Amino acid sequence: MPFSAFELGRLQLPSRLVMAPMTRSRAYVDGIPSSLTALYYAQRASAGLIVTEGIQPSPAGKGYMDTPGLHTDEQVAGWREVTDAVHAAGGRIFAQLMHAGRIGHPDNTGALPVAPSAVPAAEQIFTPNGMQDLPVPVELTTAEVEATVQDFADAARRAVDAGFDGVELHGANGYLIHQFLSQNANLRDDRFGGSVEGRIRFAVETARAVVEAIGADRVGIRISPATGVQGIVEDDAHVVYPALLSALAELDLVYVHHLAGGSEEIDGRIRGLWPNTLIVNDPSAAHPAEAADRWLGRGADLVALGKYFLANPDLPLRLRLGAPLNEPDFSTAFGGDHRGYTDYPALSLHPAGEPALG
Repeated sequence: MPFSAFELGRLQLPSRLVMAPMTRSRAYVDGIPSSLTALYYAQRASAGLIVTEGIQPSPAGKGYMDTPGLHTDEQVAGWREVTDAVHAAGGRIFAQLMHAGRIGHPDNTGALPVAPSAVPAAEQIFTPNGMQDLPVPVELTTAEVEATVQDFADAARRAVDAGFDGVELHGANGYLIHQFLSQNANLRDDRFGGSVEGRIRFAVETARAVVEAIGADRVGIRISPATGVQGIVEDDAHVVYPALLSALAELDLVYVHHLAGGSEEIDGRIRGLWPNTLIVNDPSAAHPAEAADRWLGRGADLVALGKYFLANPDLPLRLRLGAPLNEPDFSTAFGGDHRGYTDYPALSLHPAGEPALG
């Protein structure tokens, strides 16, 4: 089942195995991905689908050091090198559009972060001066929220210009879209806050604008209900997410990418709540084959895998053959050079196609 083909919008995927988005922090010059980034993703082109690391849709959307953007012509050109390399290797690739919201620091970006409300996350962030407390963010005005919606749409157009097959909106892990959904990071009293309808509005309007920009068959969204990541509180997730998914279904998004583990109730209901393609990422699984068996058996269409794609550029082949897996070195996950990025070994195969295991 993990190795069967699947039709996703206008794409034909060779397997049900998706490379999950993972921050790598190696865009050292003006948020422009390098040739090394092109090699990194091209090495992993055998994934059914690649979803990139988070890419900021605007300068205000940056949170971490050395993350890439999609808001300048130079960044588009850098990503075009990446997508050309992936496509030449036979792959398919979506850009994850991520606005970090309150998860940022002036030492990383030159400005205070922005957010639904002036409520800081009680967390720390890595900066050029070491770990620092997250500051109190600047509350976006209503007009600025509306402008941010358009920033996502503009970045989606740039993604298509850069050769991406589609985009994933990052509505998970405590970043801006997720902040709007939450009950503790969003204390607004305008139309983007208050009621459940108000708190889902930013996500829905952003999705609508992006769909209008590039087409619903090129747009997915990632969610992480009730995971509690980066200080997000969602005691009413059982109400918020059915409302959100119902509204997004009306837009006919090509997929929802669900991060499991935050809410057993929603994990159990997610298949019934979403009518289109469902991708599930389950970080609790001890082995990628376990994640695939568990969630494909529960009705997911695709399974996203993170750390094992990081360490195994040929992960689908290794799983098909039952070959050993490289273990990731997390000391090289963020920043650095080729080490822990493009130097993980692929299998060496005998002529008969069997792995040479030493």
